[in-house]
Amino acid sequence: MKLAILGAGESGVGAALLAKAKGLEVFVSDQGQVKEQYKAKLNNANIPFEEGEHTFNQILEADEIIKSPGIPDKAAIIQEAAKREIPVISEIEFAGRYTNAKFICITGTNGKTTTTLLTYHLLKSAGINVALAGNVGESLAEKVIENKYDYYVVELSSFQLDNMYQFKAHIGVLLNITPDHLDRYEYSMEKYAASKLRIAQNMAGADFFVYNTDDENIAKAFDHATFGGTVVPFSLQGAEDAKVKFENGRVEVEVKFYEGKVDVSKSPLIGKHNQYNTMAAVAVAKLMKVSDEEISKALETFQNAEHRLQKVGVAKEVTYVNDSKATNVEAVYYALEGIKQPIIWIAGGVDKGNDYSVLEDLAREKVKVLICLGKDNKKLQQAFNRIVPIVAETTSIEYAVRLGRSLAEAGDVVLLSPACASFDLFNNYEHRGQRFKEAVEKIVLKK
Repeated sequence: MKLAILGAGESGVGAALLAKAKGLEVFVSDQGQVKEQYKAKLNNANIPFEEGEHTFNQILEADEIIKSPGIPDKAAIIQEAAKREIPVISEIEFAGRYTNAKFICITGTNGKTTTTLLTYHLLKSAGINVALAGNVGESLAEKVIENKYDYYVVELSSFQLDNMYQFKAHIGVLLNITPDHLDRYEYSMEKYAASKLRIAQNMAGADFFVYNTDDENIAKAFDHATFGGTVVPFSLQGAEDAKVKFENGRVEVEVKFYEGKVDVSKSPLIGKHNQYNTMAAVAVAKLMKVSDEEISKALETFQNAEHRLQKVGVAKEVTYVNDSKATNVEAVYYALEGIKQPIIWIAGGVDKGNDYSVLEDLAREKVKVLICLGKDNKKLQQAFNRIVPIVAETTSIEYAVRLGRSLAEAGDVVLLSPACASFDLFNNYEHRGQRFKEAVEKIVLKK
C-alpha cells in the first residue's frame, strides 16, 4: 500500500513513522519548510520527503492520503485527489487502526485544552494506564507505534474531526460550539457544528457522549434520535436532562453505575467556563470508575497549560495571574467574571476589532486600575476612562508590573488578560506571558 502524507509537522511526521513501522510505502510532502527536528526524524527512519512544493504526480500515485489539519479541503492537491477518488484521512483516523486501546476524545470551540489536560491528570493520578495526544501538540500516531497504553486522552480540533470516518471514541466530550474558523465551513454554523459533532460518530451503547446541554448550538445540531451511544449531558443552569451538575462546590454525577459527588472547591481553575470544563473532566473520570476522593485530591494538584489564568505567585497577599492567551474580549470576560477579588487589570496590544462594551459591567464592579500595555491604547482608554478609577499606559511590561505592585492592596489580583494580539511589543502571546512571569518573579517575588 502506498501512502502520501501532506504536511511534515507533528501529526504528519507521526503518521509517517507509524506507516513505516507497519511496513507501508510512504512519502511525505510539505509546501513549506520542514523544521529541523522533523527532518531528523524522517531521515533517521529513511522516509523520503520533499519541502517547498507538492509534487502532484508522486502524491497522486498513493492509495490513500493523510492530510495535516491545517490544509483546507479547497487546496488544489486535495481537490485533485477527490477527482481521482483517492481517500483523504486524518492522522487520528490512521492511528486508530493500529491499536485496541480506547479513546477519550475532547472537542469544543473553547476550553478543550484545559479540559483535555485536566481529564488526563485525573485519570493518570488514579493510576490508569493513559497517554495524552492530539491537538495538545503530541502525535497520536507516534504514540501508537509502541502501543503500550490502555487509554488515550485526545484533544481534537474540528479540522482533525473532518477527516475521521471509521474512528470511534469510547467517551466523547463536546464542550461548546461558538462561531470560529467559519471560512473553512463556507461561513455556515450548521456545517461547523456538524464537524464538531463527529466526536460522537460510530458510538454504541457502551460508549458515552458527554456534552454541554446549556449550549444552544449543540442543542440545535445534536440529533438524539439517531445517536447510538449513552448520553451524559452536563449543565450549570439546572437543565432537566442533566446527568452532571455543579452545586455548592461539588460536581454531582448521576449516571447509572457511575454516580458520585465530588468536592471541587480546592481546584485552582477560575471562572464559570472552567466550571463547565471541570464538570466534563469529572464526568469522564467517574465513567472511568475513579473514586470521588481520588478525583477531588487530583483536582488540587492540577496545573493548567501556561498563559491560561495561570497563577504566577503571591506577595504581600496580592496574587499575580498570567492570562496572556486571552487575546479576545470573550476570554477576558471569563477572567474578570471568574476572579472575585478587586483587580488591577493589564490589557492591550493589537486590537482585533474588539467591542469592549460587554466588559463594562464587570470592569465597573471589579477593576480598580487599568494599565494599558501597547503602542496604541486609545480604544481601550476611550472604553474604560469613565468606568475604571485609574487608567495608565505603558509600552514596558516591567513598568506595568511595578505599577501594579505599587497600586495593589492586600487581597487584590494583578491580572494580565490583554484582549488583544501581542505583535506590537512581543513575538506572540507565549512571549508576552513569559515576560510577565519573569517581571513578576524579578520585581515582586524576589523582593
